[in-house]
Amino acid sequence: MQQPTEILLPEAQPPGIWGRLTRWVRQNRPLVWLVVIVIGLALFLVWLPPYAQMFFWIGLQANPLLAGMVLGFGLLALSLLWSAGQQLDSWTFLFFNVRGRHPRWLDLVMTGVTQIGNGIAAGVLAAIFFVAGYRLLAYELILGVLTLWMVVELVKVLVRRRRPFLRITQARIVGQRAGGRSFPSGHTAQAFFMATLLVGYFAIGIWGALLLYAIALLVGVTRMYVGAHYPRDVLAGAILGTAWGLLGGIIFGYTLLATP
Repeated sequence: MQQPTEILLPEAQPPGIWGRLTRWVRQNRPLVWLVVIVIGLALFLVWLPPYAQMFFWIGLQANPLLAGMVLGFGLLALSLLWSAGQQLDSWTFLFFNVRGRHPRWLDLVMTGVTQIGNGIAAGVLAAIFFVAGYRLLAYELILGVLTLWMVVELVKVLVRRRRPFLRITQARIVGQRAGGRSFPSGHTAQAFFMATLLVGYFAIGIWGALLLYAIALLVGVTRMYVGAHYPRDVLAGAILGTAWGLLGGIIFGYTLLATP
């Protein structure tokens, strides 16, 4: 009787350096983004003209008025430990994400509006201001967005709150599935930062300010609508973005004092 032939399978080769690096990047994506943002911020600061660097550093030191917002943001982060708060978060999230009618056109509109909080939107707006002659505003906008996203990613790495669609089974995902962690909402933070910065820079009056903040608030609502964030994520993003915008206003105040 013929003995069965033994089939030798090739031994699995250990992944090379590139394979291990790719695996590490996938497992530590938030940390990688944080490093990329820090490097981008450093390069941007080096590129800035000396007078702009001086104004920015003075503005960073003159932030006592922002202490209240920093305290509020910290308390909001600590509230994540409150179990009843999670229940209220989930109920409010489902109100915007699931309840009511969700026609296709509304999904498209909300998906489009949420892109206002995207970094590409800030880059396009900064380019428009730069070409229009508002170069210092363009510098402040880019620097503010970079530093803001650095802080947002750092908080996400520390808090590590999971996205609502990973915990709530009936949650809808509209558009692209959001990656990373949930707290705070970076899109909302950027929208409120840009609104606060523009209101302080152009002094557009009460109605213009209400319009800009209404758009920023709508961006926050869209983050719940598309299934990416809880309400406390959005609220934290609004506080953080507004504080960053106020800091940008302080910097602009120094530029006015320095202008002959």
